Amino acid sequence: MKIELTLLVCATALAFVQVLIAVLAAIAQVGLPALLGNREDMPQLTGLAGRAERAYRNMFESLLLFAALVLVAAVAGKTNAQTLLGAQIFVWARLAYGVIYLLGIPMARTLAWGVAVIGLFLIGVQLV
Repeated sequence: MKIELTLLVCATALAFVQVLIAVLAAIAQVGLPALLGNREDMPQLTGLAGRAERAYRNMFESLLLFAALVLVAAVAGKTNAQTLLGAQIFVWARLAYGVIYLLGIPMARTLAWGVAVIGLFLIGVQLV
């Protein structure tokens, strides 16, 4: 299996961990009964719970783009050192993004997001 595909699995696992963190933080803030219901009139999540929810939602948006690029590169036989570097940059930057977002460090979060976008770009330019 191509290393880029292994990194896709790692990114998916990271997304799953982010969902678990968000759920646990939401339970701590609003309680399990509120989350088991239909969530009408549920209070807005704030603090750590709100940041965790926003972080995992952003991860899912980015994961879609990463998965598309990695899968196309693998199927088209266009994986190379640059696609590998891009995938590595993406996964590490997204890990940093999640941690930084949970800690609530705004400028660093945006920087980590930008680095992950560079990783996507490195993969994407190999497909044109």
